[in-house]
Amino acid sequence: MTDDSPRLGFCCKFIPDEAPGTHPTLKAAKEAALAMNVTSVTIAHLRRLDPAGARDKLAAVVGHNLAALRRQIGWVAARPPLERLLRLASAILPGYTHPEVRDLYADPDFRRSIEAGLAGIGEAARAGGVRLSMHPGPFCILAARNPAALANGIAELDYHAEVMAMMGYGAGWHPHGAHVNIHVGAREPGLAGFRATLPRVSEAARHLVTVENDEDSFGLDDVLELGDLVPVVLDLHHHWIHSRGHYIAPDDPRIARIRESWRGVRPVSHVSVSREDLLVGHDPDALPDFAALLAAGLSGRALAAHSDLMWNRALNDVVALHLAWSDFEIEAKLKNLASTGLARQVGGPLALAAE
Repeated sequence: MTDDSPRLGFCCKFIPDEAPGTHPTLKAAKEAALAMNVTSVTIAHLRRLDPAGARDKLAAVVGHNLAALRRQIGWVAARPPLERLLRLASAILPGYTHPEVRDLYADPDFRRSIEAGLAGIGEAARAGGVRLSMHPGPFCILAARNPAALANGIAELDYHAEVMAMMGYGAGWHPHGAHVNIHVGAREPGLAGFRATLPRVSEAARHLVTVENDEDSFGLDDVLELGDLVPVVLDLHHHWIHSRGHYIAPDDPRIARIRESWRGVRPVSHVSVSREDLLVGHDPDALPDFAALLAAGLSGRALAAHSDLMWNRALNDVVALHLAWSDFEIEAKLKNLASTGLARQVGGPLALAAE
């Protein structure tokens, strides 16, 4: 599979298939989910332990997380080439930036085990043709008026970049398509604040960071103004909300600007759709009409919430068109179940187009 091959995938959490006969008991399904997903530990819990107990607890959680990520990579690598994309969970190393935990991570033996584990995960991803990304939480921003919030945002972005670097993605511009995606941040200082803060993050972070449009403060036209600094991630659902119902087409001039911002790397976009329980009875072969839904009494905020599955086949057809130039992370609540369902719909037409 070449770097130009289309990919789509899920975000952070693996959900076992609950089809009859797949898992004989609820307990087995829960155990399968635990084995495939990262877990965490709170700072408050570590505080209640003595130093040795805190170290052992953190080491156990991190050891589990590294094993779970290796299993996720293996599962994705075994999928068809179209589905070999994965957004990693942020909590791989819980509390990594917290001053009370930093000394635990500085232990040489613990550090070596983390580096070895993450290096193996990166090697497995590259060997399996799996494209990786990370997406810090909404507090990881580079535009903020509060100095403490800004410092936390910088530290979080640098942490994610360090994890990527330990996996072998720390040199060059978005190596193997890897990236760490964030939002702009506060309306004030906005884009100017983002520009001013970016030089303060690590070099690895500057080479990995991307920025996406949101549904409130920074639409696609806004974030494209940062395209000379960082790649732009198009979020189709955010754009639909922010634009009050516009479905952007692959031949829209802004798509060319998005592609240019990636500087030769195949872009990544996001997609989701409004919740099934809000659009009960909606024709899955018709695109949701934003204005009509507002007129029916739904709010933009309600429509912004993500669905369980990619139930709207008309929107999935739009995704299939955009896969000609971009990979996609599927931001649906049922994670891999949603992404595999979408892949089943678009995979056939894509295969025919490639012939």
